[in-house]
Amino acid sequence: MTLQDIAARLGSLLRAGGLSVSTAESLTGGMLGATITGTPGASDYYRGGAITYATDSKATVLSVAEVTLTSDGPVSPATAEQMARGVRELFGSSLGVSTTGVAGPTGQDGKPVGLVYIGVSDAERTVSHEFRSSGSTRDEVRSQAVERALSLLVDHLDRPEKS
Repeated sequence: MTLQDIAARLGSLLRAGGLSVSTAESLTGGMLGATITGTPGASDYYRGGAITYATDSKATVLSVAEVTLTSDGPVSPATAEQMARGVRELFGSSLGVSTTGVAGPTGQDGKPVGLVYIGVSDAERTVSHEFRSSGSTRDEVRSQAVERALSLLVDHLDRPEKS
């Protein structure tokens, strides 16, 4: 399945449920939102996105707590969850999804290249998922993170009680 196939499946599920999604991206730098909007008719369910690449923008734009960024760091489950919740609230969408991680070429703050956290937030709960990319280049890590985020959203909508 290609990225666009997964994005199209996500769009079908969102449209069928009358739901919307927004994206908060760090390491993917807009790739996730671009992939979602690559599907014709995405304006029916895509509310918008925030690229918060710099650590301080996670706090100012998405309301990630300063204490979280200081104690857990920008690449952490708590940061991913707060980013997802923050973007959902910012855009008033049914779902928020976030990506934060280390694309490389070197590790960051003791975190290895390929470590990614993806947050998913809806009105009921917010969760994070750890993902270890097998990519050997920045582009591969970022592309795999986008694919994983889309798949997690599809799984969340197919089986919401298990996400």
